[in-house]
Amino acid sequence: MSDDFAGPLDEGVRRYWALGWPAPEVLLVSGSGLAVDLDGAAAGPVPLQELVPFPIHAVEGHPLEAVLLAPAGGRPTLYQRGRLHSYQGYSAAETVYPVRLARLLGARTLVMTNAAGGLDPALSPGDLVLVEDHLNLTGLNPLRGQLPPGWGPRFPDMLTAYDPGLRALAREKAAGLGIDLRPGVYAGVAGPSYETPAEVRMLHRLGGHVTGMSTVLEVIAARHMGMRVLVVSLVSNAAAGVTDRPLDHDEVLAAATAAAGKIRRLLAALLADPRLVSPA
Repeated sequence: MSDDFAGPLDEGVRRYWALGWPAPEVLLVSGSGLAVDLDGAAAGPVPLQELVPFPIHAVEGHPLEAVLLAPAGGRPTLYQRGRLHSYQGYSAAETVYPVRLARLLGARTLVMTNAAGGLDPALSPGDLVLVEDHLNLTGLNPLRGQLPPGWGPRFPDMLTAYDPGLRALAREKAAGLGIDLRPGVYAGVAGPSYETPAEVRMLHRLGGHVTGMSTVLEVIAARHMGMRVLVVSLVSNAAAGVTDRPLDHDEVLAAATAAAGKIRRLLAALLADPRLVSPA
């Protein structure tokens, strides 16, 4: 995407309305291996490429398709199965393109999952972490450049980047389902290489509980445009040096498959609750 931020997004808006889908109120984005099937599919799937006017590239574990959900009792939800990552060569603006597109279409809430490495020795593969804050160590920021003034303030506040009300809602739903949801800080890094043991120690000492190669840019863009944000991380593996095992992407996908049931149940409960969009 060039510095002309608005032009490509206008094209994406046109492409979305051409599908005949209603305006979404929620954007749901799945992480690596976490594109679980959810009830209430009203339209799709369509390739994400149909909504994005620049070439997108596949990553294993990311179907890169869009589905319209109409969950019972909930609000129209654009379900983006898979995400774009800056390590694929995208600029920060391209990486957050789907989030900005959903906001321009009407979405007010962003819900995301991701697969992350556990920095805290108390976390085990398969644990779910409710992200309460982040460290942006990617070296990127989607707010660089001259953005349309109507999108949001030049210097947006990030005090409540991860919405307290949505986190309370997630804890309520998880408790009702018997799902353990641990609070934590997500350390966002550039990738695609995994962190060294020294980097893992650094990230943990800085306050990180989990680390991954996504999420932080999308959250910044969403908050800039006034969206409420909820993020759940799946601990897919212990980060390098926490154990002496080498890391690989197959391990991440296997952990996601094993945790699919509880991810699906938690997301379904959240999407069915109108408080996901309208605070109590």
